[in-house]
Amino acid sequence: MVVQKTDEEWLKTLSAEQFRVLREHGTERAGTSPLNREKGTGTFRCAGCGEPLFASDTKFESGTGWPSFFRPIEGAVGTTVDRSLGMARTEVHCAKCGGHLGHVFPDGPQPTGLRYCMNGVALEFKPGDT
Repeated sequence: MVVQKTDEEWLKTLSAEQFRVLREHGTERAGTSPLNREKGTGTFRCAGCGEPLFASDTKFESGTGWPSFFRPIEGAVGTTVDRSLGMARTEVHCAKCGGHLGHVFPDGPQPTGLRYCMNGVALEFKPGDT
């Protein structure tokens, strides 16, 4: 089931910063998310709709200042081409609600070689949730 809400409905459930990132394709400042330091076992979920996105065992320290993962949960995210900064990047969004999560780059660790560089404000961590 795809989640569809008006901006007014999203604003009732998201903080101003979550709305800016998830619904307006914003980016949080590097190094500001407490999820950068999260090392527990669990699941990182979409802050907009609660959809499970990344298992904690796929998180790694990329040194970029944003929570990074090498693989999403199968079917949890979608991608589009983002040309907003005058270059082509691959934007990552929640497959359930379409919320902007961040971007994926081809410079991550094995086994995928990918770095899903996510805005922490777009995620919620659920400990023990697998």
